[in-house]
Amino acid sequence: MAAMDDVLERMVGQMVIVDLESPYVCLGRLELINERYIVVADADLHDMRDSDTTRENYIAESVFTGIKRNRKRVVILRNQVVAISRLEDFTDS
Repeated sequence: MAAMDDVLERMVGQMVIVDLESPYVCLGRLELINERYIVVADADLHDMRDSDTTRENYIAESVFTGIKRNRKRVVILRNQVVAISRLEDFTDS
C-alpha cells in the first residue's frame, strides 16, 4: 500500500478527476490525501443525475472548456473513491 500512497502523494497540487462510487464525479486540485479522506480544492462536484451526458463526456467537456468550480473545497471519504487520475491523463479516444 505504501507504493500506491506514494503515487497518490505525487498527485497533490495537481488537477485531478475523482470518480466516486455514487453518481458523482469531482474535478479540481488535489489538496490533501490521507488514510481516511481526500480534499479537492477549486472543485466541481457534479451529480451525473443532473445531466443527460455520460461521465466521460462531462469530463471531456470540462477538459476542453475548463472546470466549472462550484466548491472552494470538498472533503471526500477515501472509501467512496473508485479512481483518481490526473486531468492531463484523461483521454476521450
